[in-house]
Amino acid sequence: MHKLVRITTIPLSLEKLLEGQLTFMNNHFEVIAVSSERERLEKFGKANGVRTFTVEMTRSITPPKDIKAVFKLYNFLKKEKPLIVHTHTPKAGIVGMMAAKMAGVPIRLHTVAGLPLMESSGIKRYILEQVEGLTYRLATKIYPNSYGLQEIILDKKFSSAEKLQILGKGSSNGIDTSYFNPDLYQTADKLRIKKLWGIAADDLVLIFVGRLVRDKGINELLQAFKKLVTMYPHITLLLVGPFEQELNPIKEENLQLIKEHSKIIATGYQEDVRCFFAISDLLVFPSYREGFPNVVLQAGSMRLPTITSNINGCNEIICEGINGIIIPVKDEKKLFLAIERFIKDVELRKKISGVSREIISQNYERKKFWEILLKEYKTLEQEITKG
Repeated sequence: MHKLVRITTIPLSLEKLLEGQLTFMNNHFEVIAVSSERERLEKFGKANGVRTFTVEMTRSITPPKDIKAVFKLYNFLKKEKPLIVHTHTPKAGIVGMMAAKMAGVPIRLHTVAGLPLMESSGIKRYILEQVEGLTYRLATKIYPNSYGLQEIILDKKFSSAEKLQILGKGSSNGIDTSYFNPDLYQTADKLRIKKLWGIAADDLVLIFVGRLVRDKGINELLQAFKKLVTMYPHITLLLVGPFEQELNPIKEENLQLIKEHSKIIATGYQEDVRCFFAISDLLVFPSYREGFPNVVLQAGSMRLPTITSNINGCNEIICEGINGIIIPVKDEKKLFLAIERFIKDVELRKKISGVSREIISQNYERKKFWEILLKEYKTLEQEITKG
């Protein structure tokens, strides 16, 4: 059985972005998961029945540490001799593709699930663009996880069209609709969960799930909510996810607003977000940039309407007026009006809720995506072994 090495910068990406996928692939390849944070990575390996190897990687620009990571991974790959190395996330991409190329790995794959450089400027943006382009040159194939990302990559001339391929209709892992199923939660369950988090039983709940950072549109969301709650007091904003003030901070005034406002509930990082979707009425996801956002798939699978930005990935999952509303990026006023529309228009919420799950299950079912990716791996395997 050939070896397949999957690499992410941090184990959280393996846990959330690729949930279940490595276990499935382990039936067809000998899978090795590579990431940083040894303890958490080893825990992931045991839970998913795959081997692990720790390489410390940072999410910022740190050349000495990055070079050290490349050589550690190179030595590992030289010893293991995998047929395929498949990387995700920008830092794992450049480290993994450099090490794999140096080690002579024949199939070098990289999934693009977002471009942080789009929100950077000056010398930092220049460096990120050079790194992105080098990652693509070192890879034998690139998988943008949305059509919008593919267009950006071609427009920036990071790669030729021949190297690019979108798997299925987009996404990096699809969605397990049997897991994200609203029917798992009865009325009594929802009332209990609301009570636990101090949310009034009859409140309309707006939910955001993800990192609480500037690039996710948190500043605009908080300011829009601050105004809305004075007009519509029976609403609650539920923020599910970790802060990253050191990397991508939100404004200090908004940080204080979260801490002090009685109608804003911040849960911190949560292993299982389904119960929060279950008690919510509307996903608000005003992100500045995405690849193919899992949270929008999850919310749709849980029958939630979505308000999201007009960016790649989001505008491929959400159809205006069908399963949500699309607003311009960084537009606090349009965000305010879109939320207000959902608050006032009960029939619109019911109509969209009625079709959201069906759209997701038809187009993004997780097991179908796994089969598509496995077929891709097997095709590449045959080409190499025959050649």
